[in-house]
Amino acid sequence: MLVCFDVEEMVTPLQYGDPTHVGPIALQARLRTAQAGLVYLGQAPDGRVVSVAVLSSGAALDAAARDRFVTAIKEAERQGRTGVLGWGATLVDRMRGRVAPDTPPVLAMHDGPAPWVAVPYAPNAPGAERFLDPVTVSGTLIGQRHGPDFLHYWQGDATPAVPGPPAPPPPAVATRRSVVLASTLLATLVLVLLVAAWLLLFRGEDEQEPARPLPNTQFVPSPPPEPASPVPQRPTPGPSGSGSESPWPMDLDDGRGPI
Repeated sequence: MLVCFDVEEMVTPLQYGDPTHVGPIALQARLRTAQAGLVYLGQAPDGRVVSVAVLSSGAALDAAARDRFVTAIKEAERQGRTGVLGWGATLVDRMRGRVAPDTPPVLAMHDGPAPWVAVPYAPNAPGAERFLDPVTVSGTLIGQRHGPDFLHYWQGDATPAVPGPPAPPPPAVATRRSVVLASTLLATLVLVLLVAAWLLLFRGEDEQEPARPLPNTQFVPSPPPEPASPVPQRPTPGPSGSGSESPWPMDLDDGRGPI
């Protein structure tokens, strides 16, 4: 939820890739985009409105640029404790990471791979962008120009260096009872699988399917034979006038021959 404040800067909503939190501070809008990073409008856990400066991804990967940013933050912290800005506010000091005396006090910071700093927000007053000024280095070191200006390779990168996610919590340590229970369940499951495999592979070979019974034989009785008397055959008479014996047997009709 975006809270409206009485500010004169051009406040824009958070864009894709912007972090919603840096440390305990909730970011709510963009205040400005600088050459070395971005400035956000946020709210501290105690309700105070803060200005948060975050390095860009390219500047955070540049060890020298990151060191100038962190050095400026630590110098501002030391100035807040002692009230004296070491070596003055000259350009050489700014090159070494030190900032001007009107830099606001540091409320929170992070000096890791993705550093950021939070200061109290006040309208029309210097904010966290003061710590981004020493990050970019121009062509002068002692106040006189001795060479052409140059641009860092990471200038123009408007992607914030978002702090990495917190480390995951350590895995839960299992108790002895849970380990024994899990081992028992695993052993039971393995045993059931082995029995099922044995039933599928070996028991099917031992038990053969019983043979089907043959159909019943149907006996159809054949009719009994019917007795029949033979029909006597008549002999054929021989040729007449032949001297051969009669073909008729003599014993027929008491030797009388055919009638």
